[in-house]
Amino acid sequence: MTTITHPDTVLIIDFGSQVTQLIARRVREAGVYSEIAPFQLAEEAFHRLKPKAVILSGSPASTVDVGSPRAPQVIFDSGLPVLGICYGEQTMCAQLGGKVEGSDHREFGRAFLEIAKDCALFDGVWATGTRHQVWMSHGDRVTALPPGFEVVGTSSGAPFAAIADEKRRYYGLQFHPEVVHTPDGAKLLSNFVHKIAGLKGDWTMAAYREQAIDAIRSQVGGGKVICALSGGVDSSVAALLTHEAVGEQLTCILVDHGLMRKNEAAEVVEMFRQHYNVPLIVVDASDKFIDALEGEPDPEKKRKTIGRLFIEVFEEEARKLARDGETADFLVQGTLYPDVIESVSFTGGPSVTIKSHHNVGGLPERMNMSLVEPLRELFKDEVRVLGKELGLPDHFIGRHPFPGPGLAIRCPGGVTREKLDILRAADAIYLDEIRKAGLYDAIWQAFAVLLPVQTVGVMGDGRTYEFVCALRAVTSVDGMTADFYHYDMEFLGRAATRIINEVRGINRVVYDVTSKPPGTIEWE
Repeated sequence: MTTITHPDTVLIIDFGSQVTQLIARRVREAGVYSEIAPFQLAEEAFHRLKPKAVILSGSPASTVDVGSPRAPQVIFDSGLPVLGICYGEQTMCAQLGGKVEGSDHREFGRAFLEIAKDCALFDGVWATGTRHQVWMSHGDRVTALPPGFEVVGTSSGAPFAAIADEKRRYYGLQFHPEVVHTPDGAKLLSNFVHKIAGLKGDWTMAAYREQAIDAIRSQVGGGKVICALSGGVDSSVAALLTHEAVGEQLTCILVDHGLMRKNEAAEVVEMFRQHYNVPLIVVDASDKFIDALEGEPDPEKKRKTIGRLFIEVFEEEARKLARDGETADFLVQGTLYPDVIESVSFTGGPSVTIKSHHNVGGLPERMNMSLVEPLRELFKDEVRVLGKELGLPDHFIGRHPFPGPGLAIRCPGGVTREKLDILRAADAIYLDEIRKAGLYDAIWQAFAVLLPVQTVGVMGDGRTYEFVCALRAVTSVDGMTADFYHYDMEFLGRAATRIINEVRGINRVVYDVTSKPPGTIEWE
């Protein structure tokens, strides 16, 4: 495993909040490395990471319930600065001698904080006597402060909305500074890590690049490395970083399953072979994949078929390398930090299974290889910045996410070669229109879907009976929630006209106006 040490780390103890990852991202945006540990593993993480500050997250639990989670006592014995957010404030108070009670007056959503007193957390952000929008989400509330604390902010529903013990550098906020609905929240977190904890803002992707290269060299030594290159941003950045570290010891394998977007495989090959001179094997396995998927309507069977075939094809290529004396000891994966976090759930067990196509699950065990995961400490936005550091072109770094099973899950119902060709053409036109309109970077993900529905149309003097194409575009931060993109009708009309005129097999175009939730971003 690629391990990188960070001298200045903030430990975030997760009590099960849906937005704990946002705390980590805000701290990193302030230039300080942060890691999340579930409360059950927090003491181990504290000793392993040797953090310089600790943040306690929110939680769906109630502090007043018997057996509700607590922060390990070592945190409060350490002398380090501690910031408690929502439930984190409540458990801090409960553990340090204050009192928390259930309340009939719950606060959810926008609230306004009255600044009662100056403190280091508010320095340069909020002045005494001013009023500021924050985001609340709590039922219980603090009713008595522990010794040494004082109130520094109040709201209509929370008389202890912000508390501070400046001597011990303990702070508690009943609201959530990590969410965008608290406009100044990122500044408060920056104050905590810089002014209160005294940490430098030296967590940068330029520094990470050098540390990661050293870590890869240390792990790999003189061994041979292979990388499953999907053509996406994550695997591409992982491959380039590893190539920078070990050069010709790395061989990339691109399995073209015939389910990519128009010209995608060729563009990836050109970039890696010509621009970066990375050893690359391209396997055209499209017939194998499409033959196996032909007519299969079940989305989960599609995913499993693609995953199984990918492993088979990849294994065969690795065996070919071994026959040529190039036996690989290491496998590069583009695992990201959210994948790592999700592998340990709030209850300490495994979380919901990450879809098999998101990584090359099963390969390391079957092929007796060690994993090299140089991105496992990074969020997606950090990977994009690292890609820029490595010289990847902006148009590649900014590409919309693309699912592992590719176009197979954008053809609801049975997959056929004809349908894939129709969809590929429609999708290319749609994305071309988005780029021409200057909308590509404003949209998080956009794509076409070929529906298993045929409708009557009139084209020229003839009657047609052809497929319906659905267009999808969403805005999102991380894909967890999403809203449909609000195009003007002129754009939709223009895109639909081009698709119908230029793609034989489609005679009707519709636009999907479902947000997530209740829908998902992809159709399957």
